[in-house]
Amino acid sequence: MMWSMSRTSVLETFLADHPASTADRAVTDYAGLQAWSVADPAAFWESVRSFFDIRLGGDLEDAVITRSDDPRVFSGRQFYRGTTLNYVETVLRHADARPDAVAIVDDAEPGGPDTRTVTWRELVHEVSVIADALRSLGVGRGDRVAGYVPNTAEAAIAFLATASLGAVWTSCGQDYSPAAAADRLGQTEPVVLVTADGYRFAGKDRDRRDAAAELRDAVPSLRHVIAFSRLGTDVPGATSWTDLMRDGDDVSTVVPEPVPFDHPLWILFSSGTTGKPKGIVHGHGGVVLEHVKSAALQSDIGPEDVFFWYTSPSWMMWNYLLAGLLCGATVVCYDGSPASPATGTLWELAARHRVTVLGTSPAYLAQCETAGLEPGRDHDLRLVRMLGVTGSVMPASAHTWVEQHVGDHVHVASISGGTDVVSAFVCAPTDVPVRPGEIPAVALGVALEAWNDHGESVIGESGEMVITAPMPSMPVGFWNDETGDRYADAYFSTYPGVWRHGDSITVTERGGVIIHGRSDATLNRNGIRMGSADIYSVVEHLPDVEEALVVGVERADGSYWMPLFVVPAPGREVDDTLRETIATALRTEASPRHVPDDIVAIPAVPHTRTGKKLEIPVKKVLLGADPAVVADPESIDDPDALRWFGEYAARTPAASGGA
Repeated sequence: MMWSMSRTSVLETFLADHPASTADRAVTDYAGLQAWSVADPAAFWESVRSFFDIRLGGDLEDAVITRSDDPRVFSGRQFYRGTTLNYVETVLRHADARPDAVAIVDDAEPGGPDTRTVTWRELVHEVSVIADALRSLGVGRGDRVAGYVPNTAEAAIAFLATASLGAVWTSCGQDYSPAAAADRLGQTEPVVLVTADGYRFAGKDRDRRDAAAELRDAVPSLRHVIAFSRLGTDVPGATSWTDLMRDGDDVSTVVPEPVPFDHPLWILFSSGTTGKPKGIVHGHGGVVLEHVKSAALQSDIGPEDVFFWYTSPSWMMWNYLLAGLLCGATVVCYDGSPASPATGTLWELAARHRVTVLGTSPAYLAQCETAGLEPGRDHDLRLVRMLGVTGSVMPASAHTWVEQHVGDHVHVASISGGTDVVSAFVCAPTDVPVRPGEIPAVALGVALEAWNDHGESVIGESGEMVITAPMPSMPVGFWNDETGDRYADAYFSTYPGVWRHGDSITVTERGGVIIHGRSDATLNRNGIRMGSADIYSVVEHLPDVEEALVVGVERADGSYWMPLFVVPAPGREVDDTLRETIATALRTEASPRHVPDDIVAIPAVPHTRTGKKLEIPVKKVLLGADPAVVADPESIDDPDALRWFGEYAARTPAASGGA
């Protein structure tokens, strides 16, 4: 059955329709449902599939979770083998019930394109037109279509059109340089590029026509380009999106092609900490199951909701935003800065579009607090019932600020997950009370534990976050990893057969989770995971730089500090001129988000004796740890280089979050 549009929560309806029990009690609330979802995953996921009427072709008698071909790993391939579906069929069937309701709101900064709405009827038509165009260009099952796009309705439509054919979508935002985009998208050997003439950000038009041309030249597999306009200009050599729509009146309605449950839906990218970003492949079926569970069961999103998460096509939250369409909700695509033309722009957008579920980051909330904003007074936010927050650790003080300055009716839903599963491991369901400074619940179907250094599960103390059983949206694999060795090494090399995610957490006695930050060297700035390798590849090619080291530090006040430490070339010094040179190079050759908060001169970069930079030990030292404890001095090529960071942290308030 499809879920009701009543205000009875989806979770309540689900529990009424699917009675279940754990070993010691009937399931009557979220905690009981979470315990059951882990104790009997086959029954739980089949209940999710049935409740949301996820229609599968093939033999449903197979076990929902099957044995892995590789005992070291588990993945999205272990669910519903032998069945077929298409992500897009689940989305577009909402058009049958509500063809004239709004599916997508497309908005931009003042000076950009006018706000437009796309009804469900129009969404079906536009997806059909682009799917027909892609098919005419030779795109078929398994081919890759790349998006170099801003966050717009066209980006969502291009993805849906691609997936409807059984082709595979991959994308990044246009703030990435052509070289950085090619490092990601080029790995997949896409045959078609979907792009735009540019975008507007922070009050300025950003013309990306030359960048799109450079990207096309850098990816030899590309045969065609489809381009839409945000700045009122044409992209030379590209098929015009506007022309396709104008000539598409007679295009037949797309019929999504059934594909195997684990058939690739999209390819997202890792941060690239140790080299080129890895292509993370998710399957149609696993994403559908995970996203309806997460958006509907946990966040109570349904057809009456307007869902807006500030995001970018470079970030997995863009993919998660589209889960609103799976649930029949209206989604808001916003192309621009959340703080332009004013710091409170995000709140203004939420009020104007009657948003019910809004998503942002701790950094934006801190920015609003610093600016002295009163969003609840200055904007009509009575319809905002949930504020999702992710991207970094949310300090307890942010909860208080939201209650006092946004509204005490708002459920603050701090979540944490990853690109790896394109979802959250821990969450704040609408039916669970929120405790400031703690994420109140483990997500449904997630067998999460904190393990100490001995591989033992611990409660009330910090440990490594591990997942001990498969989730349907775990990757079906990495791109170009035929043996599966890279996949196994990424998640299962520390604890064979158990997923290690790289977060340091505490599981509380109440069942909540406190996130302490990344336990590895991945940079996680405002929710965008980046690799240090992306920064080194730019900075260490500058003639005035000998070597560099970058870390991301989650400070005690909840802010995130990303300093870059630089060893200048002989005869040079790290002055304002060199700092500007570094910042400009990173902004143009990587992206603006790769520009560090501080650029600091150091005498030497500490390495292991095999030459690996000691990013994790340096981060720990900057957080106050003793250099002699975080790494064995005998294992370091220059112990004095690590000790320097201890002295720097002691004399620098910025390292600990001080003034």
